[in-house]
Amino acid sequence: MKGKNVAVNIIYTHCSASCPLETAKLRQVQKLLGDHVGKDIFFYSISIDPKRDTPAVLKAYAERYHVAPGWQFLTGKQEDINLIAQKLGLTSMTDAVNRDGHQPSLMIGNEATGRWMRNSATDNPRFLAITMSNYFHWKVEQKTQSYASMGPVPTVDRGTYLFKTRCAACHTVGKGDGVGPDLVNVVGRRGHDWVARYVAQPETMLAEGDPIAKELFKKYKEVRMPNLELYPDDVRTLIAYIQKQSGAVNGATKTAESSKTAESSKTAGSTKTAALSQHAH
Repeated sequence: MKGKNVAVNIIYTHCSASCPLETAKLRQVQKLLGDHVGKDIFFYSISIDPKRDTPAVLKAYAERYHVAPGWQFLTGKQEDINLIAQKLGLTSMTDAVNRDGHQPSLMIGNEATGRWMRNSATDNPRFLAITMSNYFHWKVEQKTQSYASMGPVPTVDRGTYLFKTRCAACHTVGKGDGVGPDLVNVVGRRGHDWVARYVAQPETMLAEGDPIAKELFKKYKEVRMPNLELYPDDVRTLIAYIQKQSGAVNGATKTAESSKTAESSKTAGSTKTAALSQHAH
C-alpha cells in the first residue's frame, strides 16, 4: 500500500452474511471506475479466515465474481491480519457479537498522506465510485442537468429500493444472468413458498441439502446467496417487485413477438402479391 491510493475491506469466502454482497458491489464499483483501478487506486480484500482461505481459494473466489486486474485478495498469518485490520480501522468492539465476525467497512485512503475515510462496503456502487473520484480529485466527465430542468424528484417505492440495494449487484429481472441467476418468472418456476424461504434463509436451505439450492450453488460457481436479514414484510415486498417486473418483461416480449409476426405476415403478403403480379404478366 506504500504511496498508493487504496480501498481495503475484510472478507472470508465461506461467509453467508455480508461478504458476498460486499464483493459483488465492489465489483460494480470497479466497473464504474474503469481504468482508474490498478493505476490511480488499488483494491485489497483481506481474508480473516486464513486457515481455509488459501491463495488458491481466494483466486477462485475472485474469478467467481469476475474481478478484474487492480484488485487483489490477500491472506497471511492470523496475527498479521488481526494487526493490519486494527491499524486500518477495520475492526470494531461489536465484531465478536456480529454474525459475520466483522462490520462491512471499506477504508479508502492514502498511506503517504495519512488521509483515510470509512464507508460501507455494501453502499450504492455509484455513490462509492463518485466518492472515490471526489476524494482523490479525479476528473470525471459527467453530463449533468440544472436542478430547474430536472423537474420533481422521482419517488422510489420500497420494492425498488430493496431490489436495488440488496439484489441488483448479483441479479437482474429479464436482462440475463449476472453473478447469480436472472430472476424473471422465478416465482412461477420455483413456487412462491420456496422463493420466500430462500430469500429469507438461503444458508439454512443449502445446509439442509435442498436440491434446488444445491443446484444453484453449483451452477453459479459456489457463490453463496447471503442472508440479507430481511423482515417478513420485506420478503413479501421484494417478491411482489420481482413478479411485477417479470410481468413487464413478459408483456414487452409478447408485444415484440406480435410485431415480428405481423411484420412477417406483411412481408409474406407482399411477396405473394408480387408473385401473382409476375404470373399475370
